[in-house]
Amino acid sequence: MGLPFVAASVLAQPAQASDDVEIPIYFGVGCFWHVQHEFVEAERAVLGRGDGELTALAGYAGGKRLGKDTNRPDNKQGLVCYHIMQGVADYGKLGHGEVVGLRVPPSKVEAFAEVYFKLFDKNGDRPDKGDRGPEYRSLLGLPGGKDSPYFAQIASALKRSPLAGKMELVGGSGDDADTLGKRMLWVMDTESYPFQQAEVYHQYHDGFFPGEDYPREYNSLQQRSVASGRLKGTGCPDVV
Repeated sequence: MGLPFVAASVLAQPAQASDDVEIPIYFGVGCFWHVQHEFVEAERAVLGRGDGELTALAGYAGGKRLGKDTNRPDNKQGLVCYHIMQGVADYGKLGHGEVVGLRVPPSKVEAFAEVYFKLFDKNGDRPDKGDRGPEYRSLLGLPGGKDSPYFAQIASALKRSPLAGKMELVGGSGDDADTLGKRMLWVMDTESYPFQQAEVYHQYHDGFFPGEDYPREYNSLQQRSVASGRLKGTGCPDVV
C-alpha cells in the first residue's frame, strides 16, 4: 500500500484526461447496497451503458492496510473482506469503509457527484443511522484527492446541492473516523487508497429501507455478470 497522498504544487498536477480515458472514482455514504443501485442507474441514465458495460461495484476503501490471503500465500496484494466468522481481513479492522467504485469519463465526474449528494439526508448524513462506526463513514475517492484536477467538479456539485454550506470536504489520511453528525466527508486519493471490490454476494443486492427491494432484473445482474466473466470472486471466504 502506498503512503498517503502528499499535496503537490499546482504545476505538478496531471493534465485533465480526455473522455477517452475513464478515471476511477468511488463514493461511500452508509451501506453500499443502496448506493450501488443508484450508481448503476446513473451509469444507465448519464452514460447510456447497457448491462454488459456497467462498472459500479460494491467494495471497500479508505484504509491503510490489507489483510493476508491465508488461502493463497502467493497473493502479495492482500485482501479486504466483509465481517465474517473466520475473521479474515475484516474491512472494519483494516480501517476501510463501504463504497461503490466505478469508472467514468472525466467530463462526467460532476454529474455523478450530483447523484452522490442526493443520497445524503438534509443534514449531510447517511440516512441509515442504525449503521454505526467508521465502516459507514462518508468518503469519496478520485485521482489526486483534494488536489485532483477533477476536484472542482465535486465542489461545484456540492455548491449547487441542498447541502451547500452544510458539508465540508476534508482530505482523508486513511483509517479515518466516522462522519456521522459532523457534516463532512473524507476525500481520498484513489492511487494511495484504491478501491477494493467486495465479495460477489454483496453485488446488486437489495437495500434495507422501504423502496429498496429492487426488481429481479437488477438482482440477476450478479449471476449474469459472473457468468460473463465481468464479475469475479475476490478470494475472501464466502459471506454467510
